[in-house]
Amino acid sequence: MHIAVLGASGVYGRHLLPQLAAAGHRIRSLVRNPAAATVAAACGAEVVAADIFDEASLRAGVAGCDVVINLATSLPRPNAQGGDFAANDRLRREGTPLLIRACRDAGVARFVQQSIAMTHGGGGDAWADEETFHPVDEQSISGAAIAAVRSMEAAVESCDLDWLILRGGLFYGPGTGFDDDWFARAAAGKLRFPGEGLDYVSLSHIADMAAATVAALERWPSRLALIIADDQPAQWRDVFAYVCSVARTAPPLSGGRPGFPSFRVRNARARELLHWRPRYTDYRAGLVR
Repeated sequence: MHIAVLGASGVYGRHLLPQLAAAGHRIRSLVRNPAAATVAAACGAEVVAADIFDEASLRAGVAGCDVVINLATSLPRPNAQGGDFAANDRLRREGTPLLIRACRDAGVARFVQQSIAMTHGGGGDAWADEETFHPVDEQSISGAAIAAVRSMEAAVESCDLDWLILRGGLFYGPGTGFDDDWFARAAAGKLRFPGEGLDYVSLSHIADMAAATVAALERWPSRLALIIADDQPAQWRDVFAYVCSVARTAPPLSGGRPGFPSFRVRNARARELLHWRPRYTDYRAGLVR
C-alpha cells in the first residue's frame, strides 16, 4: 500500500515507519519540518512538508495514497512546566476535520486516526472497553483533553471515508520520555505517585502500538475503534514502586499531583480482530534498565 503518515517525525511515527517499511509498504512522511524527519529518510520514505492547519498542503501531501494515518499531536514533553495542552486540543478539534476533508477531496479511501484510551477514564477500578464512557469535567486539563478527543473521534466516525480509530494506552518506551522521567525522579528521590496511588493506568509500549498499527492495516476491521494497550493495567503505586526497585532507590512517596483520570481498559477487541498480542504484556516487561 501507499501510505501517508502525518506527524511522522513524532515518537509514534519514528517507531511505526520502520515497521511499515519492513512490511513492504510505500511511505510518504508528512511533517512540518522535513529536516527533522531523519528516521523517515533512513527508511526510504518520501518526505513532504505539510501542516494540519494548511488544507492545501494536506491535499497535495495525501494525493495518490491509499491510506492516511494521522499521528499529529502537539503535546509537551513529560513533566514539562507550563506545557500548552490547549494547542493539542485545538489540533484534535480543528485540524483533524481539515485532514479528513483533504483526504476526501484527494480521493483517499482509508483513514487511520491515533487516539487515546484515556477517553474511557473516570471509572475508578472498573474495567472499560470501547463502549464505556464516563462524564468529564471539561474545566480540568485532563477533562478538556478527553472532550477534545471525543470531538475528534466524532468527526472521524461521521465522515464518509473508511476509517479506523486506534486508542492507545499511555505510551512508554524509547523516545517517549515517560519512563526516563520516572527513573530520573526516582534517582533524585522525587518520584511521587498521584494521590494515594490507587488510580489505574493502562500502558502501551510504543513498539506494541506501532505493531498493532501495522496489523490494523493488514486486517482492516472497518469503521471500528480499537483499544491498544497492555494486558494488565496497574495501579500507579505498583508501577512506581517497581521503578524505584529497579533503580535501587527509596520507595516512592504519596501525595503527587493528580494527572490522568483512572483508566483500566481491555484490549480484547484488538487481540481478536487484529490477531495481535502485546509483546510487553505489563509494566514489568517493558520497564527495563
